[in-house]
Amino acid sequence: MLRFISRAALSKHKSYAVLDPPPLSSSSAAASASLLNHNCFFASKAKANNKKQENKQTNKSKSKASDSAAAAQSDAATLANDESESARVRARLLANDERDPSLDVGPNSQPLFTRTTSLSSLTRKDACTYFKFSEEELKAKIPEGLPVGMVAEFRESMRPALLVRQNFLDIRDNFRRIVDPPLNSFNGPKVRKQIVLDGPLSCGKSIILAMLVNWARDEGWLVFYVPRGREWTHGGYFYKNPETGLWDTPQQAENVLKARIHFYSLIDFLKYNESRLRELPCQILDPIRLGEGAGVGLMKGIDSKEIPEGSSLYDLVQMGIMQTHAAVSVVVRLRKELSLVKDIPVLIAIDQYNNWFTFSEYEEPVTIRSTRPVHAREVAMVNAFRSMMHNDMMVGAFSHSTAVGKLRKDLPDVPEGARINLPRYSLDEAATVSHYYLRQRLVNREVFTEDNWKKVYYLSNGNGAEMRSLLPIMR
Repeated sequence: MLRFISRAALSKHKSYAVLDPPPLSSSSAAASASLLNHNCFFASKAKANNKKQENKQTNKSKSKASDSAAAAQSDAATLANDESESARVRARLLANDERDPSLDVGPNSQPLFTRTTSLSSLTRKDACTYFKFSEEELKAKIPEGLPVGMVAEFRESMRPALLVRQNFLDIRDNFRRIVDPPLNSFNGPKVRKQIVLDGPLSCGKSIILAMLVNWARDEGWLVFYVPRGREWTHGGYFYKNPETGLWDTPQQAENVLKARIHFYSLIDFLKYNESRLRELPCQILDPIRLGEGAGVGLMKGIDSKEIPEGSSLYDLVQMGIMQTHAAVSVVVRLRKELSLVKDIPVLIAIDQYNNWFTFSEYEEPVTIRSTRPVHAREVAMVNAFRSMMHNDMMVGAFSHSTAVGKLRKDLPDVPEGARINLPRYSLDEAATVSHYYLRQRLVNREVFTEDNWKKVYYLSNGNGAEMRSLLPIMR
């Protein structure tokens, strides 16, 4: 049926097609031609007008977008100017407040700041008070870099001061008893040479670790501090060492050594440690294997470098800095040398320690179209420093801001019971923190009440960073 209908339609079309049109006069033909020309011109004009209208609309939208962007930029600039002006006013007011010691009052009319001038002299009575630092001395003692949370706390409060928490005092006393055990050590708590600081986000793990590093260096210890352990497994140049089967990262090794030597050459306190390094001899005199440098490949005709007899740890570090081909091997050798030091206490402190129990950023080609992720334990420097199955003092702090994910409870290369969960602020600590922010003019005195700061505490669940951001908007 459909075929029949289509054939009938085609036959009708053909009959119409063979008919000749009626003859037109000359005037009619001219009119028709002018009409056709006019229609074509109109069609082209309509398209041009449509394009002009589209261009106008586009230009209008672009102009509106640019106007809105300019308005947003001006608003942001105005807001930034207002914030900078308010910050200057607040800084002047805080400078005037320093002359009035009656403002340094915490909850229940207790002193807000401790009178102790050193972390070594802090006692349990100083818990829930603030310890004042010298920011210049703090940066000099920790040239590797301060934790992000500590920097934010100093910036927002406009004062280099930190809350003395009982957790820090317990960890400090734990390592103090290892180096200088008391007479009644049998009745005291069990000491641990290896500790892993775990806990929820923004509970102060990195800050406690940095305070521990500061205290240990005040005591004259040698501290190998890694504030950003994630950098050991991310970024930079990497290659697989055919001799060890591990992945070498010479650029990261060079940065680690430079940070250490920078620490030992800053001021008189650090020069003392430099002299101690010069006095500590290298106890392993095996040649240092040379690998690839940071983007320069292998050295031709040389695969190792001898360690002269009588060399010190300072000479070993200098070798890794001066020759990028030896940087990774020097860092690995330094780990072994630190285990052999007996004259002075040695502490290894690793922040972002949880990044060493998951996959790194590196990938090994398997086929032309596939790669295999490299685990952190396959990286040579991580493999040398990750294990806690030894008799050395070592502290590792987890950092949940690096989005590693939740790890299992029993970690490889970590002793049983070494993992400590740090809590967030308790109610007493939150009270001191709230009064401290009131003292630093982050909170208006007109709206500061016990009910209000407790609401902020329960709303933030004791998260220190959230409390610092919520208290200023208290109403």
